[in-house]
Amino acid sequence: MSQVYGPATSPVMSGGVSTPPPVRLPDPASLFRRRAERLRALSAGHQLEPYLAFLADLAAAQDRVKPVQPAPVLPAADELRRSREFRMPALDRSRLAREPAVSDTVDGIVARLESATMPEAARAALAVVSATGPVERAQMAQAVLDNAVPFEEVAEHVLVAAALQVVAACVAGALPVGALTTLEECLCPVCGSAPVSSSVVGWHGAHGARYCTCSLCSTSWNYVRVRCTACGGTEGIAYQEIEGGPDTIKAESCDTCRSYLKVFHEVKDPALDPVADDVGSLALDLLVAEAGYRRSGVNPLLTGY
Repeated sequence: MSQVYGPATSPVMSGGVSTPPPVRLPDPASLFRRRAERLRALSAGHQLEPYLAFLADLAAAQDRVKPVQPAPVLPAADELRRSREFRMPALDRSRLAREPAVSDTVDGIVARLESATMPEAARAALAVVSATGPVERAQMAQAVLDNAVPFEEVAEHVLVAAALQVVAACVAGALPVGALTTLEECLCPVCGSAPVSSSVVGWHGAHGARYCTCSLCSTSWNYVRVRCTACGGTEGIAYQEIEGGPDTIKAESCDTCRSYLKVFHEVKDPALDPVADDVGSLALDLLVAEAGYRRSGVNPLLTGY
């Protein structure tokens, strides 16, 4: 079922908020713990229960490997000023793949998952990744960043992507939020990654505003409502949902570029997580894909689906 917003709707003032904070940085101290709790709650009785339960263990492992070592190098103050001036991401994505902390974080995640219950494919991937070295892991991390993961190696790359997420979130969380600004395109102002999903939030000072969440570092940035995150268009925007499902989870589709991005109404349900609920609502992806729309959101945990 869909609701179409016509051109008379103003995306700028939607939600009654004119100047919400442009950027909200992640809190690595609680990010992955809260995500693990949400994945665990979603897994009970779900069609994807085995995978969601594994992802809950994976998120718990991500939580326990912090702080990452060796500490990633933060951009210098002049680099941040230049990035803000030219509206560029604060971090060099390719440099993230080469951070020594990524390989060490992979080791930490693998060690913490060894006793977890998981699908056989994940168990086999754990053994493969455990046997790799820093150079190979850097190559795998770059493949994740380039969205160029070989189909036959998806499970292995999910583990490396999990390590990348931890390192990226720790770097993002240490940046001065005042040095950041939104970009011209709907990309993360910290690392330049695409959003995983978006949320209509109930935060103080931003009630009813929409924020996109980075698929890599979990930074959130303000993006006006009723506007396509892929092409920026405001015509032909509709909201798809599963009939009889929760009204807090929708897919914002665009008839101009035939893409869609999920919108979670966190203002109605604060338990919603931009990453966990993206996986948990995979049935909505299938429904919207059948209608001829392509997914614009990126979720490393859904690689291969």
